[in-house]
Amino acid sequence: MGHGHHKNKIEITQEQFTVPAKAKRFAIAITILGLILAGIGIATIDRNGSRGHGHETAATKHEHAEPAAKGSEIAMNEHASDSHGEATKHNGSVENESFGPRASFHTQNKPWTTLIWSNILIVGYLLFMVSLAAMFFVAVQYIANASWSAAIKRVPEAISTFFPVGFALAFIAILVAKNDLYHWVHYEHQHLTKGQPGFDAILDGKSWFLNSNMFLIFPVVLAAIWWLLGRKLRSLSVAEDAAQPGDVTFFKKSIRYSAGFAVIYGFTIAVVAWLWMMSIDAHWFSTIFGVYNFATSWVTALTIICLFVLYLKSQGHLKIVSDEHIHDLGKFMFAFSIFWAYIWISQYLLIWYAHIPEEMSYYQIRFEEYKFNFLLNVVLNFICPFLILMMRNAKRNPVVLTIVGSILIFGHYHDVWLMVVPGVYGPDQQIGLLEIGTLFTFLGIFIYWVLTALTKRGLVAVNHPYIEESANHDVGV
Repeated sequence: MGHGHHKNKIEITQEQFTVPAKAKRFAIAITILGLILAGIGIATIDRNGSRGHGHETAATKHEHAEPAAKGSEIAMNEHASDSHGEATKHNGSVENESFGPRASFHTQNKPWTTLIWSNILIVGYLLFMVSLAAMFFVAVQYIANASWSAAIKRVPEAISTFFPVGFALAFIAILVAKNDLYHWVHYEHQHLTKGQPGFDAILDGKSWFLNSNMFLIFPVVLAAIWWLLGRKLRSLSVAEDAAQPGDVTFFKKSIRYSAGFAVIYGFTIAVVAWLWMMSIDAHWFSTIFGVYNFATSWVTALTIICLFVLYLKSQGHLKIVSDEHIHDLGKFMFAFSIFWAYIWISQYLLIWYAHIPEEMSYYQIRFEEYKFNFLLNVVLNFICPFLILMMRNAKRNPVVLTIVGSILIFGHYHDVWLMVVPGVYGPDQQIGLLEIGTLFTFLGIFIYWVLTALTKRGLVAVNHPYIEESANHDVGV
């Protein structure tokens, strides 16, 4: 809330944004560069769907993976004999879900297109979750009766409009390549019953929830509900713009719809994370995983909001946005990077301490085979923003915020990449030209989309009841 001790009254006027030619060229250039890099990356994929070191080669690097690939039915029977996924002994070493029954899935030859679809899934999922989180940001401001954010309200509203595009990207990737991306889908098609060779008690026990119908239909239903509520909030915002000054009818309705959206979002966002991300490692589970995915999308959304606000300020727009607003956005980036780290370390330490085989499997492959990425994740998403944004001036400096924001966007892309790739391919995958190219391609489209969305309405919510207080916002420190 503002302290209201400004001596001079700030004039609030409407502003209309048009996308500068330079910004259009930048977005298009990023997209074209991404397509070129992705094309080069695709050219390096051989017919086995690998890039210079096929899955069979990866398996031979692990003595416990090769025999599992040769005798997958034996391994699966051993695993199925214990519905709790307790470790089995194989060639003198302890096996778990990642290196035992999954070894045959990791080492099988997948279509070369699977690498493309898995990358589209990663970027699409991240942008879909970010757009949804931007919608949640708008709702939270209404519920909290927050005044400071009224000046930047148009930015998260514009970001939220990308929601159907991000969702469609992820959904299409899943629809086309689910058999090669998800071990449990591959198993489901075998229609095995108890007592048959290869029967998996854990996957059978989860089949009431983890099945193709639920996997495809439930997220679509949830996305439709989220989109309709978000669209209603935007329509109320449009109606408020056309209302008479002082009319709070639409503002009060927005609070009610925001409360409904927040409750539904809070209880259902984890379901999509379970179905589309956690089920990649189908024998593994974590009760924190939904919150972890929220933290990833939330801090990324806050970062992108901050970067768009900084860009609009640099173009002479959002005149009522001051260093105080920028400082608050910087504090959000700082605070929720810590929140992400708290959730990350909570999930890791609980599993490490409990030492339960079916829980350890998720971290075993990521720590043993992706150790650099595992540690890089913490550096990018916690250590860098924590150390850089610790100082007050850093949170108010556009250059510093842009640098940290870029690190966080790549960091949380890397975070989602690490959720997906080890579970799909096993060891020996790294971020290359295909991954960077896919990220750039859709980031360029995303930037162009959001900038265009900002042109559809005035940048200032002049009839928002708290707009004057927002214009006089002071963080007080």
